[in-house]
Amino acid sequence: MARAPRKQSNKSKGVSRRTLLVGGGAAAGLLIAWGAWPRSYRPNLNAGPTETIVNAFLKIDRSGQIIVVVPQTEMGQGVTTVLPQILADELGADWRTVAVQSAPVSPLYANTLLAREWLASDWTRVLGDAGDWAIGQYATRSALMLTGGGTSIPMFHDAYRDAGAAARVLLCKAAAARWSIPWESCDIQDGLISDGAERRMKIGDVVGEAVQFDLPDILPYRQGQDGRLSGQDLPRLDTPSKIDGSHNFAADIRLPDMVYASIRQGPIGDAVLAGTDDRAAGGVTGFLKLVKQERWVAAVASNWWAANKALDLADPAFMLRGKPVSSGGIDEALENAFSSSAGRRLYAQGDLLPVFEGATILASEYQVDAGLHLALEPLSATARITDDGAEVWMATQAPGLARAAIADALGLSADAVTLYPLHAGGSFGRKMDWEAGVQAALIARDMGRPVQLQWSRLEDVVQDRPSAPAHARMAAKLGRNGAIEGWLAKVATPCAMTQTWARIADGKLPHEAAEDAADTATRLAVAGMAPPYAIPNWAVDHYPANVGLPLGFTRGNAHLHSAFFTESFLDELAHLANMEAMSFRIQMLGGNPRLAHCLSTAAAMGGWQGGVPGSGQGLAAHMMNGAYAAMMVEAEMSGDRLNVSRIVAAVDAGDQVHPDIARQQIESGLVYGLAYAMGASVPYEAGLPTRAILGRMNLPRLADIGEVTVELMRSTADPAGVSDLAAPLVAPAIANALYTWTGQRLRSLPLVGAA
Repeated sequence: MARAPRKQSNKSKGVSRRTLLVGGGAAAGLLIAWGAWPRSYRPNLNAGPTETIVNAFLKIDRSGQIIVVVPQTEMGQGVTTVLPQILADELGADWRTVAVQSAPVSPLYANTLLAREWLASDWTRVLGDAGDWAIGQYATRSALMLTGGGTSIPMFHDAYRDAGAAARVLLCKAAAARWSIPWESCDIQDGLISDGAERRMKIGDVVGEAVQFDLPDILPYRQGQDGRLSGQDLPRLDTPSKIDGSHNFAADIRLPDMVYASIRQGPIGDAVLAGTDDRAAGGVTGFLKLVKQERWVAAVASNWWAANKALDLADPAFMLRGKPVSSGGIDEALENAFSSSAGRRLYAQGDLLPVFEGATILASEYQVDAGLHLALEPLSATARITDDGAEVWMATQAPGLARAAIADALGLSADAVTLYPLHAGGSFGRKMDWEAGVQAALIARDMGRPVQLQWSRLEDVVQDRPSAPAHARMAAKLGRNGAIEGWLAKVATPCAMTQTWARIADGKLPHEAAEDAADTATRLAVAGMAPPYAIPNWAVDHYPANVGLPLGFTRGNAHLHSAFFTESFLDELAHLANMEAMSFRIQMLGGNPRLAHCLSTAAAMGGWQGGVPGSGQGLAAHMMNGAYAAMMVEAEMSGDRLNVSRIVAAVDAGDQVHPDIARQQIESGLVYGLAYAMGASVPYEAGLPTRAILGRMNLPRLADIGEVTVELMRSTADPAGVSDLAAPLVAPAIANALYTWTGQRLRSLPLVGAA
C-alpha cells in the first residue's frame, strides 16, 4: 500500500499527537488554547420521514420503534445489545421495540477512555488531570472513535444512561402537557407513558413534540427495580439476523456492476512489487485486470475464485529491502535488547538494591512468541467511487482514522468519503488497521466500477499484525517466612500499540512503524507487569526492540505476556518456598480483597487440592482496567497433546448490565487464551510464516475444551469491560497445572509445539 500523507491531515486539524505529547510547555499551551476554543457538537444523524432525533444516541419512530445509535464496532462481544440495554432501561422502553444503528463519524462518539490509555506519556502524567483533559480534548476534536481494550461499557455507560433519562423526561413533559398535569407525575414503563393512574400514551405519539421541551439542569434517574432491564439476560439484538443469514458482513455487500478482487502483498517488511506474469493471469475465465501499486498487486475478476486463481498464476515477485524476518532473528533481537541503552525502569516501589545485594536471588527466564489473530473473517472491504466521492463498506475499529486514510489515498477531503461501518466477523484487534479499505478504494478507482476486495486466509496469516513476542528475566528474593521481599522484572519486547498508532493515525508503513518504536521504552509494552501483590520492593524495566515483525492491537495486548511472566514466576516462587500456591498468593493480597475473593472462589469451586504432584491443577490471578479474575484449570499431557479437562474462572467486573453476555465474553477469552497457549503462533523464515493452514497450528478444537465454569461475583462497583480479561490468565494457569502433572516447568509460549 502506498504511504498515505496523514501528517498533512493532522496538521489541518490544528494539532498532532506529537505536538500533544512533545512536552510540558507545549501541553500547557494547549490547555490554554483549547480552554478558549469555542465548541458545539450536534448530532449528525440522518432521520427518516417518521423518525425524530432525540439526542446523539437515540432516534424514535412514530410507530414507537426505539433506534439506538451505537458508535462501537460489534465484533461478537455484544456491544450492540448492552449499550442499547442501558439506554432502554433508563428510558423505560419495551425491549421488543429496540433496534440498533451504527453511528456516523462524529466528535460526540470519541472514545476518550481508550485514547487516554493509548496516548498517555510522561508529560501528560506529570500534568495529572490536566494531561488527561488534554488527551480527551484531542480525541474529541479529532473524532477519535475507537473500539478496543474492553472500554466500550466503561466509556459509554453513563452517556447512554443520560440519553435514556433525557428522552424519558422529554417524553413525560410532552405527555404531561397534553394531560395538563406536572411532568414529574409521569413515568414510562414497557414503552408506555403513564400518569400513574389510568391514562396511557405510546412513546411514538408525542416524540415529535417532546424534543421541543427543555431538559432540567439535573437529570432524574429511574428509581426502584420494577420493570428494569439492567441486569437481565435479554435476547441479543444481533442474533436473529445472524441465524437467518440476513446480517451483512463486509463480504455480503452486493452492488450493481460489482467485481471481485484478491490481493498479494509480498513478504513481511519493506517489500516492493518487482514483476508479474500478466499473460498467465489472462488465461483464467472471468479475469478482468491486474491492478498494481508499489507494494501490492490485486487481480480483479467477475468472481473471487477467478481473481484469486489469476493472482496465483500471475506469480507476483517482490523485492525485499533489508533483513528478512525469521524466528531466530526475532529471538536474537529480543536478547540483544537487554544490553541496549534504550532500556528504562518504568515502575518501581521501595528500594531493591539493599534487598538484592549479597542475597540469594531466585531467577528464571521466560519467552513468548508472537500470537496471530486468526479471526473467522479475513479482511474485506467493498468500495464504490463516483464523481461525488467514495463509498466504502468495511468493518473497522477506528472509523474516523479509516475514513481519513481512504480520503488521503484518493486525494479527496474526508467529507467526500462515506464510510459504512459494518459488524466484524471476529477481530481481536486486527480490524483496528484499515489497509483493506484503502486497497479496495484504489482498486475501485482504477476499475471505474464497484469492487469487493477479499483477502485470502493465506494473505491474512502472512500480513497479520500479531501480538508482541517478548523475553523476560525475572528475579526475586524470598524472606524466611516465604514472603517476597524483592521482585525485579526485565522485559524485552516491542510495543505493539505504539506501532498500531503509528500506522493508523500517522500513516506509517508497517516496517517504518516497527523501526520508529524500537528505541522508546513505554508502559504500554509492559502493561500488567506491575504485580497486584503486596511486595515491598519491586521494579519493572522495559527494553524496547525491533524484531522486524510488524505488530498490532490484540485482545489483552501486553497483558498476554505480562500475566504469563508474572503468574508463572510467582508459582515457581511458591514451590521454592515450599508453600501451597493459593496460600502463597493470598498472604500477599490483604490490600486487594477483590482479587483475593476471586482467587479463593475459583479454588473452592474447582476443588483445589493444593497443587500436589500429579493433580494437574494450576492457578493464576490477574487484574486489569478495574476488573479482577482468577482461574483454576485441570490439564494434562497425552503424548504431545495438551488436554485441558476443566476451567473454573471467578470474575469481579462490577455490576454487569447483561450478565450472560459478560459470561460469553469471559468464555470467549478463555478459548482465545487457550489458543494462545497451544498454538496461534507460527515460525518465520525468509520473511514469511512457515505455516499458514489453520489445521497445522495446533489450535484448540471442541474436544480439547472440557468443562468450563464462569462465576460472576456480585458487586456494586461500576461495570468494567471483560472482553480482554480472561485471555491472559489461561496460559499461566495451564503452565502451572502442567508443572504439577509432569514436574517440568514450561517457560515458553506456546506451551506445546505445533504439528
